[in-house]
Amino acid sequence: MQPPSDIHTSRLAPPAGVSEAARVLAAGGLVAFPTETVYGLGADATSGEAVARIYGAKGRPSFNPLIAHVTDLAAAEREGIFNADARALAKAFWPGPLTLVVPVAPTCSVSTLARAGLDSIGLRVPAHPIALALLAAFGKPVAAPSANRSGQVSPTCADHVAADLAGRIEAILDGGATEVGVESTIVACLPDGPRLLRPGGVTREAIEAVLGRALPAEEGAGAVIAPGMLQSHYAPHCAVTLEATRSAPDAAILDFHGQLVGEPCVARIDLSQTGDLVEAAARLFDALRVLDASGAARIMVAPVPMGGLGEAINDRLARAAAPRGL
Repeated sequence: MQPPSDIHTSRLAPPAGVSEAARVLAAGGLVAFPTETVYGLGADATSGEAVARIYGAKGRPSFNPLIAHVTDLAAAEREGIFNADARALAKAFWPGPLTLVVPVAPTCSVSTLARAGLDSIGLRVPAHPIALALLAAFGKPVAAPSANRSGQVSPTCADHVAADLAGRIEAILDGGATEVGVESTIVACLPDGPRLLRPGGVTREAIEAVLGRALPAEEGAGAVIAPGMLQSHYAPHCAVTLEATRSAPDAAILDFHGQLVGEPCVARIDLSQTGDLVEAAARLFDALRVLDASGAARIMVAPVPMGGLGEAINDRLARAAAPRGL
């Protein structure tokens, strides 16, 4: 679906803009709004027509399901079936950067298109006052992938959204820069037991502490049952090389903790000069966008440790560097 080319995209300021954004959603329009992770591109999750506009605006493959954002656990339990593991994780980390994939409830109102035809649903309660105010004002689940063209770098401020989607969506609710900077962790809580589908803003270690056991990760190239599982995703336009120990005059450097200081380059950004993974996660997508626009032929990425949020950072970098495709 190609979106109209003559949409006027309004920039809305909270708190007054929240009620206008809710009106846009109620009319079937698209609203980008801040969460603690990245900006989401919201539509009425109960309307297949509104959800179809998300796919059109993003150029997103229709088999890639969307996360439904709700106000609290009670609202989530009207949409999905929560077992003991899912309920424990929701109580521990909601509101927050955790998405739970659970079986669809008989009372589910989220459209089949938003679920990509699956009998499971991804649900999240965001920890951002503007996002929660919008959900409360709208009164229904909001389907919201990241507010960028599909497969490209996720947006962490309203300017990023405007650069990708101005003229394709009705409104941007401007809440400033996001705090976490990488998307939510996604955990499936299905009959075969909990498993990690996508690392993100809640660490594996924190989840395992609540579950009281190891959290296995999804293995192989199975069915896409949650966002962010496509091999090539979060990708800049230029090529990305990981685990770099050297650079070149035509390259841009994405450094971490000063590992590539002094190497020849077009541009260089250090995600965290002190080696702080929280700071690195918050800066990741903005840094990729800046380096992608630097004119460099490629981006050379210094090694990032795997512990804590490093797992999520490395996951996004691996997808950014993967062969391009759907």
